[in-house]
Amino acid sequence: MEMDFEKLLDKYADLILLTGINLQEGQILKVGSIGERARVPFEAAPLVRKITTNAYKMGASFVEVFWGDEQLKLIRCMHAKKDTLQEFPSWVAGEIEMSAKRGDALLLIRGANPDLFRDVNPELIGILQRTAAKELAHVVDFSRQNPSNWCLVNYATPVWAASVFPDLPIADAVATLWDYIIQFCRLDSPDPIEYWQAHNDDLDSRAQWLTHAQYKSLQIKSPETDLTMDLPNGHIWVGGRATLPNGVEYSPNIPTEEVCTLPDRKGVSGYLRATKPFTYGGIYIEGMRLEFESGRVVNAKASEGEEMLKETLETDEGACRLGEVAMVPHSSPISQSQILFNNILFDENASVHLALGNAYRFFLTNGEGMDKDEFMAAGGNSSTIHLDFMIGSAEMDIDGTYEDGSSEPLMRAGEWAFNVE
Repeated sequence: MEMDFEKLLDKYADLILLTGINLQEGQILKVGSIGERARVPFEAAPLVRKITTNAYKMGASFVEVFWGDEQLKLIRCMHAKKDTLQEFPSWVAGEIEMSAKRGDALLLIRGANPDLFRDVNPELIGILQRTAAKELAHVVDFSRQNPSNWCLVNYATPVWAASVFPDLPIADAVATLWDYIIQFCRLDSPDPIEYWQAHNDDLDSRAQWLTHAQYKSLQIKSPETDLTMDLPNGHIWVGGRATLPNGVEYSPNIPTEEVCTLPDRKGVSGYLRATKPFTYGGIYIEGMRLEFESGRVVNAKASEGEEMLKETLETDEGACRLGEVAMVPHSSPISQSQILFNNILFDENASVHLALGNAYRFFLTNGEGMDKDEFMAAGGNSSTIHLDFMIGSAEMDIDGTYEDGSSEPLMRAGEWAFNVE
């Protein structure tokens, strides 16, 4: 890592607050999830302090940080009695609801150990997931109506770095991981904020072109995937930016290479195979193969983590349906690194990917004003999970099909096949 660390954190904090969150004067900033799933790792304290300082300078009314130690969840799984795993803190749901209604900005910082729960009984993880889903169902649904600006970023922790570069001494592994964060977030460019402005403009142009086309369906094919995916009327493709109902723009992910929308929850048929392993609920899943009929997963297999996969698909009614489809060119910088980062923010931006579970309301025209039943009737999916996984490769083709049956190429051999005029 050639860049001075203090200078790096200054540039990263500015990019996160100005481009990612687009913090507004008077806003409360929550750093880390109120629930336990995405608490801030202690190692990220240097970045959090920079962000807190800058946020107050920008006029934040309050910055609240939710720290977490992921080892505590592991300890609970290993030593707590099974019949106590349905205990859930009573204050969390109310705090999430109040924060969402108030329009607090949210920053999530990831750097978890992807291998931590690899040997834990998936049944125990499943109990914890279903308990959280039950307790948070109504507030999670409200918070996904796009009430506030949020951003997800990474921090190079030693445990994450060691999982990606196991053959390097830990200090070298952390430094190497920071080099990739610098590269993918373009922190080495003369002006990262200016770079992301132009990059997001390009992604937004593609998103607007696709939204205008209003394809009836997508045909997604590769040697191990053959999916027909209907798109609901009024679907919206989103690029690097999202926009709140009040007009505030923000970037949910830094970095991002995707253009995404929602499938029709009942309109997916065919089969797929994930091209990269991933973790969910702390459990490693590899070699996943899914078959769909009328939008539902009817058969699920995996060479590793199959039990956890099936537990997740039973979280709630919407967990076995798709909530997102995202196109990412195979030539993206993350893809070209040819490294599996065991981190969904990086790995999903290396590949065409899908997500089981919840669909974002802003993927559908007037979706933010719909209640859950209206959103589902319009084709959207509702769930307490959102599980991203990768299906893209250099052999993937995607076609968009119009209502009259005519079609045109959108991706060929993993790359964009249309030009934006």
